[in-house]
Amino acid sequence: MLPPHVFESPTGKRLYDNRHTRLTKWLNDGIPPAQVAHWAGNSVPVLLATYARCVEGQLPDLKRRLEAAGDLPELPDVG
Repeated sequence: MLPPHVFESPTGKRLYDNRHTRLTKWLNDGIPPAQVAHWAGNSVPVLLATYARCVEGQLPDLKRRLEAAGDLPELPDVG
């Protein structure tokens, strides 16, 4: 339970904003959705239904990881 002075603050009144910010950050930092869902007390489908549109910026890292593993086909040079 939050102390009255915290509860009455803008942060206390919008406690779930902090939760959403943290979950979005974890997902954007590349923490696996199953782990984030566990920490949040949600299922993976609920987590992804809520936060899928919030996840951004991971594509370059994912491409590097796939290329390092040799799972991407070679692309022809353009130009």
